[in-house]
Amino acid sequence: MRYPFAEIEPKWRKFWEEKKVDRTNLNKSSNKLYSLVMFIYPSSAKLHIGHWYNYGPNDSWARYKKLKGYNVFEPIGYDAFGLPAENYAIKTGVHPYDSTIQNINDIRTQLKNMGCMYDWDAELMTCAPEYYKWNQWLFLQLYKKGLAYRKNAPVNWCPNDQTVLANEQVQSDGTCERCGTLVIQKNITQWFFKITDYAEELLQGLETINWPEKTKLMQRNWIGKSSGAEVSFKVNGSDEVIKVFTTRPDTLFGVTYVVLAPEHPLVDKLTADSFRSEVEKYRESVKLLTEIERTSTVKEKTGFPIGAYAINPVDSEKIPVWIADYVLFSYGTGAVMAVPGHDERDFEFAKKFVLPIKKVILKPGTNKEDELQSAYTEPGTMINSDQFNGLNSEEGITKVIDYLEKRGFGKGKINYRLRDWLISRQRYWGTPIPIIHCPKCGEVPVDEKDLPVELPYEVEFRPSGESPLESNKDFINVKCPKCNGDAKRDPDTMDTFVDSSWYYFRYLDPKINNHPFNKELTDKWTPVDMYVGGAEHATMHLLYARFIHKFFRDIGWANGDEPFMNLFHQGTITNQGTKMSKSKNNIVNPDDFTDKYGSDVFRLYLMFMGPYDLGGDWSDKGIAGTDRFVQRTYDLFMKFKGVAGGINIQRRYDLNSLNENEKKLYRKTNQTIKKFEEEIENFRFNTAIASLMELLNETKNINECSNEIRVYVLERFAVMLASVAPHLGEECWQLLGKEVSIFESPVWYDPDSVSLIEDKVSIAVQINGKLRSMIEMPVDADQETVKSAVFKDEKVLKYINGNKVVKEIFVKNKIYNVVVK
Repeated sequence: MRYPFAEIEPKWRKFWEEKKVDRTNLNKSSNKLYSLVMFIYPSSAKLHIGHWYNYGPNDSWARYKKLKGYNVFEPIGYDAFGLPAENYAIKTGVHPYDSTIQNINDIRTQLKNMGCMYDWDAELMTCAPEYYKWNQWLFLQLYKKGLAYRKNAPVNWCPNDQTVLANEQVQSDGTCERCGTLVIQKNITQWFFKITDYAEELLQGLETINWPEKTKLMQRNWIGKSSGAEVSFKVNGSDEVIKVFTTRPDTLFGVTYVVLAPEHPLVDKLTADSFRSEVEKYRESVKLLTEIERTSTVKEKTGFPIGAYAINPVDSEKIPVWIADYVLFSYGTGAVMAVPGHDERDFEFAKKFVLPIKKVILKPGTNKEDELQSAYTEPGTMINSDQFNGLNSEEGITKVIDYLEKRGFGKGKINYRLRDWLISRQRYWGTPIPIIHCPKCGEVPVDEKDLPVELPYEVEFRPSGESPLESNKDFINVKCPKCNGDAKRDPDTMDTFVDSSWYYFRYLDPKINNHPFNKELTDKWTPVDMYVGGAEHATMHLLYARFIHKFFRDIGWANGDEPFMNLFHQGTITNQGTKMSKSKNNIVNPDDFTDKYGSDVFRLYLMFMGPYDLGGDWSDKGIAGTDRFVQRTYDLFMKFKGVAGGINIQRRYDLNSLNENEKKLYRKTNQTIKKFEEEIENFRFNTAIASLMELLNETKNINECSNEIRVYVLERFAVMLASVAPHLGEECWQLLGKEVSIFESPVWYDPDSVSLIEDKVSIAVQINGKLRSMIEMPVDADQETVKSAVFKDEKVLKYINGNKVVKEIFVKNKIYNVVVK
């Protein structure tokens, strides 16, 4: 009889729902385990295989933990704001709210059909006012602390999406990660969160969390800590000072020019009249370039002198001031000192524009008089550096900083590559920024009692270069809370990464309406114990969430330093070598397979495809094999239906009391438990499932076993199966005669450690190096005992066939090789 998944799977899902088996008692925090997947974006497409690959296996891990006795909390929700829904509205005319809610309803049904043990009482969606009200509250707390601020800045602008992009959302080729359009630079007044105040703590915290090393390295590099000095260069004939940051103050005597970012305010002040026209032309040309293009090491160097001169503080030499596109105003001080003798980029620039090159660090084994053919960037001996001559350059760094500090020319400083988080978006479908702009009072925060500032339904979606909210005059035009004069709301919405920076707190009580989250519960349940999601979020969501968590801690709302103690990245399922997407028309619909085989078969197949962290290219060629495993398993339990009724099973059996078939199956069962635990614990689902398949094969002689051993084996098989195929596991458990559901009353069986020690081994018998037979022998049997068995084996005798035995090679517990002539 075929496994009737179409009847059995809905039956168990209904049972779990009615009995509230998947609801977590959050008041019981002993042995708690908070298991979380990155929540889903409900775009115009429904769940695809990539979602299944993220959610199904992680649910199996959480189910395993529940069976092991943990009080598991596994919620799900919807990252519901964002560009795709708005772009869909522009394309089709369907309002983002309407399409999002419809998609959420469709996805909820799909998620439930997966059989995941999500606590549906904890479900949330970020586009609901009761959720985004607290995004606005968070904004106001940051604003009060000076950590949310507004400034005019050059930003990444996507002409297609008509919105600002964070640096993290611009791909390495300078295009928008969403639509692939070439990104340009544009000066706009924007809101920022001051994540840079937490740079050092974000670095140090990486040492305390169990995350993939590659992800931690990506965050370290993104934060980009550098130690060095801030040096002040006076401007000749002016009161202005150009400040630069350098990691190589030991090379100060080699500075031959200073470079300002084209957008640096000092350019307007210092440019000589005779240079102004050409300088402005150059500045205009730079506006067409993205930051990635400007900082590319392979791009041809461009620049222009502004007709001003700076004074080198260590030798009082006049050096020209240039502007060049590779210097960014938003990074460091927006100015650099150029040392062409000891910096590759400066060397190329100096060669192109015929600027002086000074050697001030001597490479070991070379002469002071040798001309530099390229920049020497390694440590060496300081030369042409006055009182510092002869010093090792690494020692010289400290000495030069002391010199600068004593004379007021500079100071030691730590710099970070990390930039503040730009959160303004000129789009509709997001959280409105709770600020009112008054001509008299300036920026006025919305009073907390007036939150949420609700997103209006009536807006004009067509991109115009300004925020769609501008089109709703009833929303935009308000009275100033301070002076009651005419004022306007801020027209921008927040980056959706704000929504996902704290959602794990909210899950624990999503209906609370007087606080952002239930602190009594979050103090007990956070940090998240296991977080699973894509590695592509390393320098965005995962960094922002760490920052916001630390901010919540600092204002008394969180009692720990980190949001996610353990992190696992699942691999990506591709189709014909490329990532699945609607635009590429290569999305595989999981419903096509669940309708044919059932959810458990599909879940098992995805996990059995290969290592979970690697993913792979989609193929359905092997799913029939997984289906056969399920059919054989169901047949086995049907054959022994009711076998557990009235039988008392021991937790362990004396091996000497068992016959050979029982002993073999008993050992294999316990070995499988041990193997299964080791593999699934570490997200190695493919090998965990393989161990169950091996155990199933070993049950071929289960008829030769007593009912006690049959029940012993089948109980344990069903329990392991329940984590990776939950509907089937529950059904098999019930078929045995069990009256209480596995997940209603979780159970797990530890392996019998005695049975893990083999008392017999299989020895390979070779004739002239070729395998001819396998014989089973007691562990550590000596050569004479094994030889006796070898020369009684009919397969061996057939190959010897009267030939002369010239040599015998014995490797204990492994090989017996007979060489014949």
